[in-house]
Amino acid sequence: MDETLRILVVDDEPGMREGVARALRDFTVSAAGVNGQYSLVVEQAGSAADAIARLLPASPASNEPAIDILLLDQILPDMTGMDVLEKIAGKIPSVATIMITAYASLETAIAAIKRGAYDFLAKPFNPYELKNAVRKAAESVILAKQARALATEKQQVRFQFISVLAHELKAPLAAVEGYLHIIKDRSAGDDQAAYDHMLSRSLIRVEGMRKLIGDLLDLTRIESGTKKREPAEQNLTELARTSVETMLPDAMARNITIELDIPHPIALLADRSEIEIIFNNLISNAVKYNRDGGKVVVAVVRRDDVVEIKVSDTGIGMTAEESARLFHDFMRIKNEKTRNIVGSGLGLSIVKKLAALYGGDVTLQSRPDVGSEFTVTLRGAER
Repeated sequence: MDETLRILVVDDEPGMREGVARALRDFTVSAAGVNGQYSLVVEQAGSAADAIARLLPASPASNEPAIDILLLDQILPDMTGMDVLEKIAGKIPSVATIMITAYASLETAIAAIKRGAYDFLAKPFNPYELKNAVRKAAESVILAKQARALATEKQQVRFQFISVLAHELKAPLAAVEGYLHIIKDRSAGDDQAAYDHMLSRSLIRVEGMRKLIGDLLDLTRIESGTKKREPAEQNLTELARTSVETMLPDAMARNITIELDIPHPIALLADRSEIEIIFNNLISNAVKYNRDGGKVVVAVVRRDDVVEIKVSDTGIGMTAEESARLFHDFMRIKNEKTRNIVGSGLGLSIVKKLAALYGGDVTLQSRPDVGSEFTVTLRGAER
């Protein structure tokens, strides 16, 4: 990242302003933890009034200052540098001000700092002292810019997250509300079967919302690092079998067979709940997106220090374009084949993030109307 910082030199002596501009020509600065170099653009003002006019932001709504670093002389023809600091206090975004004065004293320095100055430079100063003061001020400015950019990005992500969440919850809530009004008003007459159907559909919708909330909690715990992890030796064969047993009722209802292909016991240092989430999401999807009478195969193999979990199905499959979008948050493939399948759109995103915690990843091979195979690679967790 190559950007610029604007510096305003305020001094009634043209020679002093030109000297500062020459000293800072071709001078670049950087800050720890921030990529790239920042070049400096030096502007000049010969009076306090001119300085105040230049310090105003480009627009009232701007979050960035028009000037990043202010080199401000204390003695000016129309007012003092201290007066300038008081004039701009609270009216413009933060500027790193370096006070310049030939009458250096501790009292003056303290007064300048109290009025918002960042640093103090006594006349006469040499180019090395000038650059050192500017470098320190620039580091502060760059880090402040980064903090503002991150805060803005965080705000945008939060807004997008809430917007998508509201969208995902709106449809099932509206459906349940509609069914409840029909039941309350007995709009279906005396047809008990119709009411039973509405209750069944409502329960399905509620279960979908419960799944969404659970997935959201898992996702936020993983991304925030607040999820308590308890690595221990886990028997992946046992965890896979437990997950299969959990999904069997749904599979049997559609005559889908689930086959375990784990010829030898395989152990991994891992958090039990995290591995359960991986198995449950993959096997649940393999059943939901399968065809009636289809098949699911769950395999676990070890290759050196890497464990591979493979879950394949004979389901509806996906195109290459759909597969490429699948692991994003709230991403569900919506078409004629999937429109009646309930899901949060977070399960595979969670699987991918969990795999990353184990130094691994998740990949997908899929063909429309043939099936899909998900492969999760895992390395042992650290104790």
